[in-house]
Amino acid sequence: MGQTKRHVVSYEKLTDELVALLAEKYPNGFSDYLVRYTKPDGTPFWAVTLEKGEDVYLVKIQVETDNQEDVKKWLENEEDAENEQVTGSAGSSDASGDTLPDDNISQYGDDGSDEG
Repeated sequence: MGQTKRHVVSYEKLTDELVALLAEKYPNGFSDYLVRYTKPDGTPFWAVTLEKGEDVYLVKIQVETDNQEDVKKWLENEEDAENEQVTGSAGSSDASGDTLPDDNISQYGDDGSDEG
């Protein structure tokens, strides 16, 4: 039995054969299997493992992480939008007369069970 060879490769540089093997191993995507690793210089990267014969590949996946400042701005804008929606709808009436789904239970089909 030979010795296992370990490789680190970027997803963008995979051969067609390894891309096919990756798709076979992770048919529903690999986002749930990503593991965060840290390079010796402290830089983090995300990767999944892939085995082919005696070779084990650590496939680096480009992951965009949230920028804290962007998240803060997004949350502030979301709060402003909610306040506008609440204050903007006060005193206005819905001329269409449409009801919300929960207000009109008759629109849902009968489940076939008899009451009583």
